[in-house]
Amino acid sequence: MPVIYLLTGHLRRWGWVALLLLELALPAAGQNTRYTIRGRVVDASSAALPGATIRLLNTVLGASSNVEGNYELVASLAPGTYQLEVSSVGYRPQRRSVTLAAEATVTVPEVGLTEDLVRLNDVVVTGTSVATSKKQLGNTIATVSGDELRTTVPTQIDQALQGKFAGVQITQNSGNPAGGISVRLRGPSTVAGSSDPLYIIDGVIINNDSPQLLDLGGYAQNRLVDISPNDIERIEVIKGAAAAAIYGSRASNGVVQIFTKRGKEGAPQVTVSSQFLTSQIRKTLDYNQYPFRFTNTTNTDLTQVPVQRYDYQKDIFRTAIGTDNYVSVTGGSSTTKYFASGNYFRNQGIIDNTDFNRGGGRLRLQQTLGSKASLSVGANYSLSQSREVPNGGINEAYGALTGFIFSNNFIDPNQRDPITGRYPSTALSITRTNPLEAINRFKFAQRTSRFIGDAQLNLTPFAGFTVDYVLGYDASTQLATGFIPTNSTAPTYTTGLARRADRTALLVNNDLTLGYRRDFTEWLASTTTVGGTLQYEQALSTAIQSINLAPEIETTASGTVVAGETRTERTIRGAFAQQTFGIYNQLFLTGAIRMDEASVYGANVRRQYYPKVSGSYLLSEAGFWKEGPLARFVPQFKLRASYGEAGNLTAIGPYDRLNNLLPVVLGTQPGLSTSAQQGNARLQPERQKEFEIGTDLSLFNDRVGIEFSYYNKEVEDLLLLRDLNFSSGFTNRFDNIGNMRNRGVELLVRGTPVQTASVRWTVTGTFSHNKNRITNIPNGLVTFSNGFGLVAGVEGQPLGTFYGTYSARNPDGSLLLTPAGLPQRELGIQGTFGAPNTPQRRADGQPSGTLLNTVLGDPNPRYTASLINEVSLLDNRLTFRVQFDTQQDFDVFNFTQRVGSRDIFGGLKLYEAELSGNVPKGTSTATYNTFDRWIEDGSFIKLREASISYLIKPKILGMRDLRFSVAGRNLWVITDYSGYDPEVSAAGQSNAVRGFDFVEVPIPRSVSVGFNASF
Repeated sequence: MPVIYLLTGHLRRWGWVALLLLELALPAAGQNTRYTIRGRVVDASSAALPGATIRLLNTVLGASSNVEGNYELVASLAPGTYQLEVSSVGYRPQRRSVTLAAEATVTVPEVGLTEDLVRLNDVVVTGTSVATSKKQLGNTIATVSGDELRTTVPTQIDQALQGKFAGVQITQNSGNPAGGISVRLRGPSTVAGSSDPLYIIDGVIINNDSPQLLDLGGYAQNRLVDISPNDIERIEVIKGAAAAAIYGSRASNGVVQIFTKRGKEGAPQVTVSSQFLTSQIRKTLDYNQYPFRFTNTTNTDLTQVPVQRYDYQKDIFRTAIGTDNYVSVTGGSSTTKYFASGNYFRNQGIIDNTDFNRGGGRLRLQQTLGSKASLSVGANYSLSQSREVPNGGINEAYGALTGFIFSNNFIDPNQRDPITGRYPSTALSITRTNPLEAINRFKFAQRTSRFIGDAQLNLTPFAGFTVDYVLGYDASTQLATGFIPTNSTAPTYTTGLARRADRTALLVNNDLTLGYRRDFTEWLASTTTVGGTLQYEQALSTAIQSINLAPEIETTASGTVVAGETRTERTIRGAFAQQTFGIYNQLFLTGAIRMDEASVYGANVRRQYYPKVSGSYLLSEAGFWKEGPLARFVPQFKLRASYGEAGNLTAIGPYDRLNNLLPVVLGTQPGLSTSAQQGNARLQPERQKEFEIGTDLSLFNDRVGIEFSYYNKEVEDLLLLRDLNFSSGFTNRFDNIGNMRNRGVELLVRGTPVQTASVRWTVTGTFSHNKNRITNIPNGLVTFSNGFGLVAGVEGQPLGTFYGTYSARNPDGSLLLTPAGLPQRELGIQGTFGAPNTPQRRADGQPSGTLLNTVLGDPNPRYTASLINEVSLLDNRLTFRVQFDTQQDFDVFNFTQRVGSRDIFGGLKLYEAELSGNVPKGTSTATYNTFDRWIEDGSFIKLREASISYLIKPKILGMRDLRFSVAGRNLWVITDYSGYDPEVSAAGQSNAVRGFDFVEVPIPRSVSVGFNASF
């Protein structure tokens, strides 16, 4: 009901405006003449350029070039002279004057587009329905085409973006087939909330939450996994606050705009593709193969007995297979266009008995209503299902990889009881799950049903004036079930566990945008845009969990039930105004302001304003530049600067500002109790203020393009939990305390070293450096959950630094050993003698006092970079593509090695040194809590993508072209890190806990073979 009231109320406010303008626009069509405009688009080598966009300016009319580069635009127009604009991503647009008179058919001379490596002429969308050329922007907006994303068959969209942009760090946290992805644009922007950007698909603000309905050990699915990458036309990434400010309180993490494929005029065109995938673990851990074990843990007793060792990883991991199938059809007339597609994706995980599959369809209809109005309707439905094997590790002790690392690998995990069939416990000193039982007997699964739809009305009542209305709808239901049978080896659940949880999420956004563009004189152009938005979100969650199950029963009704339910709603109202002036088509000045009201904040602080200002100057358009020698060496040169503010809504829930009451039962009587967290009606959104300056230029006759940016992003009023005195009756509350800063540089270089009729070689390189600092932290230190108290926010340090006890050392840096020859932790008595904060020593040289803690490492890389090479031969028939990614100078907490190398477990090879006598017995126990021992350099270089494809044009079955391809991901890694993979993080999408490796599923090496056919 709230949604219905919201929509009807919104239509009463704004809908009549659009309907009135539409009514005024339509009658004019009857007085016009029907014309057919034809032409052809080619590239610099005179080859056909398919997919180019042809627009008749100051109308809603447009068309696309077909595979031969031809286009045809049929429209009813008044006689006169019109401007026809031809554009394509990565090329400089061209305009042609078209005179419509007595002739019903007009042929436009062939239009040749030249490549634009700087891409200043790309048309991007900087706000809801607000399109502009990149040359007018004072900030960077990165773009990538759908074809670039699909070179190596990615399983989800954000995974495909890795290495494509400067200033964007994309990390795959888990190697599960639907493994969660974390995206950071110019560093983290919050502590308590999410730093993932705002995602918009075809004008629809979508939900990309990662709810953990099951405890799978930190792993959670991103909901972008519901969208097939095959449907993507292009993606725009808005990184800076000056660009994102127009989105207000949702945009402090940046904005990713996804545009899907649309219908094209002409006869139906069918595309079919199919890929076969195979994945396998890239690297396994070296395990303990020493044929003896100690009989006890007494350091002075060196008695050993012979044992047989087992490599559990052989039974846990497998070579996985999968398939990705896709079909689409597009076509239509000059007034009606359609696009429809269907997809089915299935992929096994490298952990045995895990998989993910997704099926869905997309439909887009576009209808031109005369020359001044158009209507577009889109719908996407997907159903995804997964079988999961829990990982354990963070909050629970059950799981396959957790069981593996806590096991004593001289126990055969397959040695089941011949009578009862029970799996043996594989850990002697601690209760943990037999990893093979977790794989073969535990049943964990998730299923998500999702619908995303939109309706868009675009009007051009008169020249220069546009009206755009977008209604977006995203509804999903996620269902999860979990089952652990009775009498298993799972700790705390020997009597069984059954769980069922679901979450239904609904997002509705209504956006109305009015724009007016006018050239006042030959040297002054103006673009004015105003708009408003009304957004509504609702989430309903339930969870039922049972223990003490009846044998063989998998449902929650069979045991002792604990149930929970949450219901949340929030609304966001906003409006913005933006003004751009263009002077001599060289200097562009833009100012804007956004007003937001979000229901999650108190009434007195709810209204927030977010300003922005930017400017760009195309120095290469000045007369002295164009007519002088500089034009030969630097054909394009642009200076830009911007400042903007944006907010963050993700750090608190819809009701965290209130003192909430919790239901309780005393005996048989229901009642209420106060939450331990105190409300705070004065909470305000976290506010981001960012300054950016940079340049875009091309060199050597446009053969090289360069983008460079420097930014300084200050985040104020961080929302953090503050501890309270017990006398308050509460334990903590959210407050606006703490600040954060990100400073960095970004560099992107594109080049074409070779470009001939038969050979084309392009190179793209990116470099990003970001330095993060967090300040004004309460008491100078706050630790984060999911990091075992070893991950913290420390005053003046980067977010998520590793913090804990460390090894005592001699002045020369070597370990200070105990008299028994064992490593030990550093102790210190502060201020007694010697320099302040200096560890003290007893007369015998040993440490004294209490344990010391310090910053041990930083999980944030000093820089990230990528290098992409693509070579096309034989008239673009044969294509090679290779992408290398690197992250340098960051630390990983190797919790996996810490556990597996301790004596009471000892399943990893590092423990062999103690068994063989190379180090004293007890060394592994002594180093277990000297946490600096387990901090490793995670720097790596990865062969992220590699592919080869060959295009043929067979003359059978009406086929236009057929492309065969072989591709791979994560094929090869150079790193000194001793764990599975330095990229994974056991805390999943946690913003504060990064680089924490605790037996998370490693990212697999994947290879695909397939074809793409067009008819």
